[in-house]
Amino acid sequence: MSESKQELGLTPLAGVVGKYGLDARKALGQHFLLDETLCARIALLPGDLTGRHVLEVGPGPGGLTRALLGKPLAHLTAVELDERAIAALAEVVAAHPGRLTVLRQDAMKFDGVAQLPAPRQVVANLPYNVGTPLLIGWLREAASWERLTLMFQEEVAFRITAAPQTEHYGRLAVLAQWVADCMVGLRLPPGAFRPPPRVHSAVVVITPHAEQPPPELFRAMERVTAAAFGQRRKMLRGSLKSLGGAEALLEQCGIAGERRAEELPVSAFDALARAVLARGGA
Repeated sequence: MSESKQELGLTPLAGVVGKYGLDARKALGQHFLLDETLCARIALLPGDLTGRHVLEVGPGPGGLTRALLGKPLAHLTAVELDERAIAALAEVVAAHPGRLTVLRQDAMKFDGVAQLPAPRQVVANLPYNVGTPLLIGWLREAASWERLTLMFQEEVAFRITAAPQTEHYGRLAVLAQWVADCMVGLRLPPGAFRPPPRVHSAVVVITPHAEQPPPELFRAMERVTAAAFGQRRKMLRGSLKSLGGAEALLEQCGIAGERRAEELPVSAFDALARAVLARGGA
């Protein structure tokens, strides 16, 4: 352990799990990242965090938490449901007075926009079982976030960044790429975690566009993509029937009815969502 950590009074990261009985729990989607070098690499991906208010979800033993606190951020808020991790993180709170707040709370019920001042970012190794719904919630409020740096199972990362006419292209890719630039910043093998998951993981860096759709247009896009990809093997004239007037809708947007959802670029879904909204279907 380095002198700086000795001075801070922190238990070495590798010893936190044993000290606090933090065996990973499948029900909480836990896979802990205890490699300090990897944590430091992830903390670089959001870019300059000077003056930023950062939200971390599921900090667990606090590896990424410690790495983030090494940056000149304004404040770090960590939301954690596991009481054992709260005890482990108390060391980090004491070592960084006034810079870290740890809340025992369900992240699905935490309103980061209301709780964190701007400019705000999310940097998190997300629990596998809630990663996608958390992301969609943040995408709905993309205008309020400067950047999202999020670790997922690799397949989910591919679903976020996929291009049209590829295996992983679907609803999540359209929603994410419609409001943000999305790129994979780092891939991690199963052995990087304790316990190792069965799959690789990847960190996705999501940077919202300067201009964002209003909430009613986002809702229309959710409806359109849910219909289109809910029956993705069908032609669009069939999969969009639930929206009503599918043939007229497709003709209005200049999209052939025999095309399938995975063939359309994000711009085509944008046109469909705007058409649905214009006719009062949000």
